Amino acid sequence: LKADASKNMDAANVYAVMNIISFLCTVPFVVINELPTLQQEWDLAVEKHGLEPLAYNLLMSGFCFYIYNEFAFAFTASVGAVTSSVLNTAKRVIIIVVSSVVFQEVMERNTVIGSAIAICGTFAYSLASKKAAPKAKTA
Repeated sequence: LKADASKNMDAANVYAVMNIISFLCTVPFVVINELPTLQQEWDLAVEKHGLEPLAYNLLMSGFCFYIYNEFAFAFTASVGAVTSSVLNTAKRVIIIVVSSVVFQEVMERNTVIGSAIAICGTFAYSLASKKAAPKAKTA
């Protein structure tokens, strides 16, 4: 589909179609598993938070999740899966470390070791990708 420009299946459209298919495949399971308690839980949430804030938070949460993932999908399509994965790992480590500093949480030994491995791996990947110069295609 990507090779045929008339199909208009760029990264954003592929992501949107995947979301629609996922939604359609998931709805039956949600209905079967959650329908018996849905009304009770909805009423409880409305009572606790109010209808307007609850609806706003649900819509904004879904919208922000969709936009974030669409950008991530487009980014992965343009830089490659390995680079995107490495950067995603680095992002998680940065979030862990910054959260630890901001919230003054003590990092446990395993967290420090895992963060150090991820940081070193990201650094090694960046060094390796700089050394490996892309070879020009000869045809």
